[in-house]
Amino acid sequence: MNIQWYPGHMTAARRMLQETLPQVDAVCEILDARIPYASGNPDIRSLTENKPRLVVLNRADLADPAVTALWAAWFKKNGHPVLETDSKSGAGVNRFAPAVRDLLRDKLRRYEQRGQAGRPLRIMVAGIPNVGKSSFINRISGRKPAKAEDRPGVTRGRQWVVVASGLELLDTPGILWPRLDSEAVGLNLAFTGAVKDEILDLETLAFRLMERLDTLYPRLLAARYGEGLVPGSPGHLLLDQAARRRGFLVSGGEPDLERMAKVLLDEFRGGVLGRISLERPPENGKEVAMDGGGEPSLDD
Repeated sequence: MNIQWYPGHMTAARRMLQETLPQVDAVCEILDARIPYASGNPDIRSLTENKPRLVVLNRADLADPAVTALWAAWFKKNGHPVLETDSKSGAGVNRFAPAVRDLLRDKLRRYEQRGQAGRPLRIMVAGIPNVGKSSFINRISGRKPAKAEDRPGVTRGRQWVVVASGLELLDTPGILWPRLDSEAVGLNLAFTGAVKDEILDLETLAFRLMERLDTLYPRLLAARYGEGLVPGSPGHLLLDQAARRRGFLVSGGEPDLERMAKVLLDEFRGGVLGRISLERPPENGKEVAMDGGGEPSLDD
């Protein structure tokens, strides 16, 4: 699948991000804990490379906890403070303010020396579409100033949110990069909903997701869609088998693959299948997965 999606507003969003950077003290990059590599926008990292950065592995409740622990250790080893959060339940969010203060402790010390103790810290919250930025900010602020929906492309403009803990957060629109050169990255973004379903062939996407799940989590797949699934089958046959087990049939007794594809994607994205991670960090520990110099293990 050749997955490309870069709406016109993302160009304006990228420009806005770049213009606002001088106003912020640090950048908080929200990643999807299920796909920390694919959900890391290289454009964001390039633009913000001179700012202190805090990495948030959001939606950790949907990811395999053992794999998330590997990613957290990998980020820390490469010098990036990291938090694991679930914006919907609020798990881990209370550690955000202390982590920011620790990240900017030298700047806070300078503020105190100048008699500016209490001066708020301004943090840019950035990430790709549909990664949970607005929900994250809503949790930290304790209210709902930022619109949040489970679909990409909702936050369009710049939104400053004042947080009682002495922080001012900038909610930015989710942006992808203009060209997704890796098919694996494009698929992972599509699987998790960072790319609009309207531009995708959902049946083909479901075929590929079935194959990935059959490789990574065959027991979870069988538990949800039936022990009759034949491991190692092509994705279209796995989806066919699942549709028949669910009784999704059309006239003539043929499987309704379109319906089954939508169900599979919805259940994966909602965590119904279980806690699943689609990417593992590089085994050699080097920072290749976040700088464009290589990729982590995507399917083993």
